[in-house]
Amino acid sequence: MWRYVWSLLLLFVVCKDTIFMAKSAAILLPSQTGVDDSVCSAPDPSLNYKPVIGILTHPGDGATGRLNNDTNASYIAASYVKLAEAGGARVVPLIYNEPEELLFQKLELVNGVIFTGGWAKKGLYFDVVKKIFTRALERNDGGEHFPVYAICLGFELLTMIISQNTDIFEKVDAKNAASSLQFVEIVSIQGTVFQRFPPELLKKLTTDCLVMQNHQFGISPDNFEGNIALSRFFKIVTTCLDGNRKAYVSTVQSKTYPVTGFQWHPEKNAFEWGSSKIPHSEDAVHVTQLIANYLVGEARKSQNRPSPEKVLSNLIYNYKPTYCGYEGRGYDEVYIFAQQRSLL
Repeated sequence: MWRYVWSLLLLFVVCKDTIFMAKSAAILLPSQTGVDDSVCSAPDPSLNYKPVIGILTHPGDGATGRLNNDTNASYIAASYVKLAEAGGARVVPLIYNEPEELLFQKLELVNGVIFTGGWAKKGLYFDVVKKIFTRALERNDGGEHFPVYAICLGFELLTMIISQNTDIFEKVDAKNAASSLQFVEIVSIQGTVFQRFPPELLKKLTTDCLVMQNHQFGISPDNFEGNIALSRFFKIVTTCLDGNRKAYVSTVQSKTYPVTGFQWHPEKNAFEWGSSKIPHSEDAVHVTQLIANYLVGEARKSQNRPSPEKVLSNLIYNYKPTYCGYEGRGYDEVYIFAQQRSLL
């Protein structure tokens, strides 16, 4: 008898749960909703869905001559290439010491530029950075949206160019160290590289060491704001403290152009492993991804549509990276350019 009662109870519970699950899992077909979702919405015609980022090479091989001691060699750390690719762009290397006419023909193939980290602050390299930066501003003035990312040395060079002062930086203790970022309270993050950061991650950026520092020079907020040219061109978005608790400017955004400067390394969190100090947490990698998304999102606004054949002939895919991570220091991979190569 009890077995019969328990069977009835079990049948009731199973039937009740089945009915509940069926109701909660009900899926309405398009024909039942009256909405035709068989056709995807059209892409925004004002956006470029095949953006290309130009990355300027830097003198040397990226490994103090261990990989290539050719005096004409230049390189791009692969982490900068991966940064652009992570945002959904392709890359054209801009070889700083190739004939200027050819270099600027390649510049016409891209929708934005990255100036990387490094050490070269004078001579041909400085002159080429200045010319490319000037051309980028001209393209923006002409109506094209053309973003510029200036990272570490790149930021220092733009600061020197805009201020017309090559001695504007001072020594700081920020070599091979992770840090937090301190946001300037009176500055809105809207229209900056941080505009799409989740609130929780923005908060963690101010408390956790999620960004990588690897530089010996910095500029204090007071000196930055005290320079008329710099304060007119840029707004300070974040600052950092060095090992001696000295404040320096760490992120800037142009007030009128899509130009962002970083005195830290957004590319390293996800793509470099040569230092134990580089943060690799999920939050740190998220920072890298959002920085990549912003750059490429800005590049998609560019209406420059060069010949696909010329783009394909000059993409970074035509070159092979060199693995150098076995040294346990420096970059993990670099692209080395020792010979001119172009089908323009």
